[in-house]
Amino acid sequence: MKRKQQCGRRRERIFSDICLIPSLVGVLIFFIIPFGIVIYYSLINNSITKQFVGLDNYTKLLGNSAFLEASKNTSLFSLTAVPLSVLLSLGLAMLLERNIPGKSIFRTFFLSPLMVPSASVVLVWQVLFHNHGTINQITEFFGGQGTDWMNSGKGQVVIVMMFLWKNLGYNMILFMSALCSIPKDIIEVADLEGAGRLWKFVHIKLRYLSPTILFVLILSLINSFKVFREVYLLTGDHPLAKLYMLQHFMNNTFNSFDYQKLSAAAVIFAIVMIVIMAILLITENIFGKDVEN
Repeated sequence: MKRKQQCGRRRERIFSDICLIPSLVGVLIFFIIPFGIVIYYSLINNSITKQFVGLDNYTKLLGNSAFLEASKNTSLFSLTAVPLSVLLSLGLAMLLERNIPGKSIFRTFFLSPLMVPSASVVLVWQVLFHNHGTINQITEFFGGQGTDWMNSGKGQVVIVMMFLWKNLGYNMILFMSALCSIPKDIIEVADLEGAGRLWKFVHIKLRYLSPTILFVLILSLINSFKVFREVYLLTGDHPLAKLYMLQHFMNNTFNSFDYQKLSAAAVIFAIVMIVIMAILLITENIFGKDVEN
């Protein structure tokens, strides 16, 4: 009997391994091998002589003013937009969790940007924040002075607002789903014990929300690096210095056929993302460990 059970488990293991093979082959072909090629290109002088130069490309890249400017702007944008996206979407989800009038209208308002293409989004924001756009016309009508939004230091504020407008709705839905999955009996026990709203939020809701917060953080971080499309459509290849993002640098480097510099930038970017993801995963594992147990 025991031998039959072992044979059955072995067959199941073999069958599961066979089912995993197509996925493993896909990951190998489309992710691991291309990334290995990128690492190889970052360690040679050019694609013709292919002479190994070690970390010279990385040293030159870290001394490149355009790369440093792009990295600084992208980091500043992500450090501003990502926490705001998480906090505001969580606040909206908790607001819509209550019985307030017009909940469906609010949901529709925040979800509508998801259905609008990026080009259309940019067109709307161009109309609003152009030098002679709607915002400046309203400001001048009330006696104020208009601002050249996209050609001043306030340009990144516009990009942050556009990022939030486009991403809050989806994050809000994720948090609403997570709030609905919190066990009601725990909340009821806390109410019977006389716990306040802040205590319930910190000690119960926040702990059960930790996996969703991690997912929304990662998703928002990825989306913050994809804001290049909107910035490119608004400002072109070479925007104002404060709007020059890391994706601008990579796109311009690719257009100049400097693949070694591009590959080195991609590897550094990947390492930074891996470190950030590891920190987030470790933090979530420590914070939400007692909930899983």
